[in-house]
Amino acid sequence: MYTPAHFLPSSETVQHLLDYPGAANLVTMTPQGLLATLLPVVYDPDVGEHGALQGHLARNNTQWSEPASGEALAIIQGADAYVSPSWYASKAEHGRVVPTWNYTTAHVYGRLVIHDDPVWVSRQVRRLTGVHEAGFDHPWSVDDAPERFITGQLRAIVGVELVITRIEAKAKLSQNRPVADIDGVVAGLRARGQSEAAADVERAR
Repeated sequence: MYTPAHFLPSSETVQHLLDYPGAANLVTMTPQGLLATLLPVVYDPDVGEHGALQGHLARNNTQWSEPASGEALAIIQGADAYVSPSWYASKAEHGRVVPTWNYTTAHVYGRLVIHDDPVWVSRQVRRLTGVHEAGFDHPWSVDDAPERFITGQLRAIVGVELVITRIEAKAKLSQNRPVADIDGVVAGLRARGQSEAAADVERAR
């Protein structure tokens, strides 16, 4: 990933992407060519040297059964947003401005491990559900559904684990702009209702 020095993210930013990734695009090179799936994942810091991203695929999705050549890749995205040059104070000063796109992303590389094991898959589903239900007033639990139904659902999925070998990350959040331009970007994003993207720009100052 091309990352100019002023867009290098802090270790805290990278950790936040891992801890709260939502979903990631899992990409593997296989005998059938490149395969990719968007899937929700959770980060387990206790696996391997750098931790692991864990998720599951539908059993009918051939990505799990096609052997991955070399490293697999999970692409995690933070908030992203269009940035209008009309938000820059420098537009009124000299006009030498162009649009851009702000974003935070991590390319997580590693060894893909398949877990065709109902015990592992059940544990992963429970953890994933727990992470995303935590903010609800009445969080749903796997145990809320009939056991026989859950057993059938678990048979229809296969666990995947990306044991991390390296991470390349980038936070392109207007750090290369003058202070007044950054103020304009934050105000512009908030006015468009993109509060998460605005907050990222504020943190990156």
